[in-house]
Amino acid sequence: MGKFATIDYLIFIVYFFLVAGYGFWIYYKHKKHTESSNDYFLAEGSLTWWAIGASLIASNISAEQFIGMSGNGFTVGIAVAAYEWIAAIALIIVAVWFIPVYLKNKIFTMPQFLKQRYNETTALIMAVFWLFLYVFINLTSILYLGALAIANLGGAEYFHIIMVALAVFSIVITLGGMRVIGYTDVIQVIVLIIGGLATTYVALTLVSDHFGYGKDVLAGFTQLIKDSPKHFELIVDKPTANSSQDEINKYLMLPGIGMYLAGIWIVNLNYWGCNQYITQRALGADLKTARTGILFAGFLKLLMPIIVMLPGIAAYVLYKNGALQEEMAPGGIFNADNAYSAILGFLPNGMKGLSLAALTAAIVASLAGKANSIATIFTMDIYQKYIDKKASEKKLIRVGKLTIIISIVVSLLFTWDDLLGIGSAGGFTFIQKYTGFISPGVFAMFLLGMFWKRTTGTAAIVGLLTGFFMSIVFNNYAPDWFGHDTFLYTAYLNAQGNYEIPFLICMGLSFLFTMIMMVLVSLAGPKINPKSLELDNKMFKVEPSVMVLIVITILIVGALYVKFW
Repeated sequence: MGKFATIDYLIFIVYFFLVAGYGFWIYYKHKKHTESSNDYFLAEGSLTWWAIGASLIASNISAEQFIGMSGNGFTVGIAVAAYEWIAAIALIIVAVWFIPVYLKNKIFTMPQFLKQRYNETTALIMAVFWLFLYVFINLTSILYLGALAIANLGGAEYFHIIMVALAVFSIVITLGGMRVIGYTDVIQVIVLIIGGLATTYVALTLVSDHFGYGKDVLAGFTQLIKDSPKHFELIVDKPTANSSQDEINKYLMLPGIGMYLAGIWIVNLNYWGCNQYITQRALGADLKTARTGILFAGFLKLLMPIIVMLPGIAAYVLYKNGALQEEMAPGGIFNADNAYSAILGFLPNGMKGLSLAALTAAIVASLAGKANSIATIFTMDIYQKYIDKKASEKKLIRVGKLTIIISIVVSLLFTWDDLLGIGSAGGFTFIQKYTGFISPGVFAMFLLGMFWKRTTGTAAIVGLLTGFFMSIVFNNYAPDWFGHDTFLYTAYLNAQGNYEIPFLICMGLSFLFTMIMMVLVSLAGPKINPKSLELDNKMFKVEPSVMVLIVITILIVGALYVKFW
């Protein structure tokens, strides 16, 4: 693996000072406006549609995609792109139906939605739950995977130094508030896309060169399909009695058509529509700006598999054909999550620095966005409501800044020796699986709360508990309790020799039972809950320009599925 040249350091330093300098300029230019807590946490009314869209992508695409999804690309192939391409459709649903509900009812945080729609108990429970989830699942995994990727490129002995540097850089960006995060994310996403495409270019030319076609991108892509056609099928085949353990493992990760009937939609709609970390970017804007920004993000999502998944498939083909042996198994220990950094090591001087900047941009943007959401929820939904109800705006901002620092330091401590086992679980799968324990209950609460006026606060609590309980049952106990093959699911032997239901199927089943329980409980209440939200048909009408974006996105997704089905 090549080392950094002077030009790589220069490019990275320019990137660092460009982002930091632009952030400071934005902060001091608008400093007089940041005396309001709403402005500090939400950048109320100041983000343009392109800033919202870029910020959504910069915050979403992080180490778990670059490292985890690239690793899944190595293992499974293009089927993992479903997370990105279905996300584009989910963003359309969020833009047309979810965001109007939030803006119409002046919702600024997700716990506020739960309090306004249900009751204070539900809001408080979920506020605390989200804080734990964001700190101990999201921040830790982003920090660990990001430091691992950069360390694999620059030297494993620098792992902890890199981790601290990423934490400090993200704190600097986050302390400027949502306006600074939003506008610096525009630079971050530009660097991310350019650097990511550069890595994909090198990955494909490495393949073409290895097979004797010279440095030809199209020849490299053609060779990927020719060499590993199974890696270019969107639907993973259901295992049979003759299937290998590798084939079973792939299905457990991405369970064929079944995942399109269940978990993949819950993952995406919960993430993009019921998640403070994401919706926060749009909640301070007017409806048209918010919608356009969200749809712009959806369009950018279509590009992401090219940037984060193709290098993983390229690494698989090269490894399979005798290359990248040392890079994929440093110290003799193979890890599919090394796929992206294995490709990065072959970048020429200059491009290596650019790709390092892209990777850093993705990590820092995600850390900053997540930390800002943690601060927003703690300050506005816990501190202001239960600790100091008369706190001044300046004090709320100070509390928010302190929360940012504490949350990142805590995640750093838990990540230092990988106490949560992120490395052994596989980065992308770790996040999806453990987030999936609460996604069914949370999504059911929001969905019924928005669109069914009869849903009650009691039903919300029951739904949350049911979703969590059923997730535990289906993920850990159902095969032993009810058998390996029932009319609801089929469990398969995993690599550890235990029967396991694919977690995306578990998520769908948990959601189904949660919805049933919430409906039954709500039927015992009034026909119209007095706390139901204000809705009208005009909210959901879209402008012609917005409809054009929607149609283009749907056509592209449709074409991709026709091509790779």
